[in-house]
Amino acid sequence: MTGSLLEVIALDVRDAVAAEQGGADRLEVVADMAADGLTPAPETVAAIAAECALPQMVMLRSEAGFTADADALERLRNDAKALAQAGAAGFVFGFLDADGAVDLAATEAMIHAVSPLPWTFHRAVDYAADTSASWRAVRLLPNLATVLTSGDPAGVGDGLRTLKSRCEAGDAGLILAGGGLKPPHVRALLDYGVRAFHVGSAVRPSWRDSVDPSLVARWRGLVDRD
Repeated sequence: MTGSLLEVIALDVRDAVAAEQGGADRLEVVADMAADGLTPAPETVAAIAAECALPQMVMLRSEAGFTADADALERLRNDAKALAQAGAAGFVFGFLDADGAVDLAATEAMIHAVSPLPWTFHRAVDYAADTSASWRAVRLLPNLATVLTSGDPAGVGDGLRTLKSRCEAGDAGLILAGGGLKPPHVRALLDYGVRAFHVGSAVRPSWRDSVDPSLVARWRGLVDRD
């Protein structure tokens, strides 16, 4: 990997190959971006693994929203087993309870289910009722690789101050900056100490289109800039 980690959302093999061609380091593999990303089929992960060498961080999320009851968690545990066998290098998940706090019981159940693979806590952390409390709850969980966060539900542009304060507190290494991430934000984030970046719509003309390797290459240059 080069200086910073660049993660690209992939919906299929074509996206994955284009991301690799453009210089991405890692994929977040999802289905159904109309619901902001749901669990993909094991067949998709296997097909990507056959054509692309990039590690796949695979979404575990059965429906839009951030809550999960016991039945949903059992389905996700079964999904995780099948996806790991298909080639997943790690997973992306995270849950809030009905009050908008991090659902530690649900999250820890999934950590156990995917162990020893690493995982990313997704942007549920930005939608919690108390985002500072949610960050404190998540940051010390076991096997946590990164936290996908914009610092604010409205996106990185509104969350820069929060991301800066997290970096100043020593958590820059956990931050995977994404959610409304735009090129002008990168310089500030690099200055704060952020070294992991996540893009989806920014590397394709629209969600109806595949990833454009030239746009990935442009982001590669941005995040690696001294």
